[in-house]
Amino acid sequence: MTSALSGITLRGSAELVAEFFTFGINSILYQRGIYPPETFSRVSHYDMSLQLNTDPKLKNFLSSVASQLKEWLYECTVQKLVLVITGLENQEVLERWQFDIECDKSAKENSSAPRNKSIKAIQDEIRSLIRQITATVTFLPLLETPCSFDLLIYTEKDVLVPDKWEECGPQIINQSEEVRLRSFTTSIHKVNSMVAYKKTDAIESPTAP
Repeated sequence: MTSALSGITLRGSAELVAEFFTFGINSILYQRGIYPPETFSRVSHYDMSLQLNTDPKLKNFLSSVASQLKEWLYECTVQKLVLVITGLENQEVLERWQFDIECDKSAKENSSAPRNKSIKAIQDEIRSLIRQITATVTFLPLLETPCSFDLLIYTEKDVLVPDKWEECGPQIINQSEEVRLRSFTTSIHKVNSMVAYKKTDAIESPTAP
């Protein structure tokens, strides 16, 4: 990653975006109560207070995902990451957090050439998005049953996939409400985000904070 003054390279952009997903996924898992609050530890990053899960198994899993994601981001072969929250009892998909990833592939022609957007400006945009993720608890329905989560990563065809990974369906929610969230861009990668959740009669469609 290059300095905040000299801009950001393709490698630095891939690292920043992968880092965002580590913190973003942890924020969703914490806010939605997928893991008990006592399994999280408070850390300071992006000039804000964030929660990171301390469970060794989950930490190793998210670390391996981030490592693989960083490689695909550098190669400009990843298209989206989706976090799916499912009820344990009936395996019904209750929430679907989708992050669409665009890549300026011209950056691959000279991957060491920095773009003129500072790391601070990028982190400011990331901070705004994470704050919005935190604020979604004001309109998302309460998850009243124990839940699990899955991560889906969409890549271009013919991308080499690790052995332990497996293909699965899109896990769409029937009769869902969708709320578009903020985006951020490194000037090489752009991440657009949205959350879809199971529609309930008592809740009107909200406007994202």
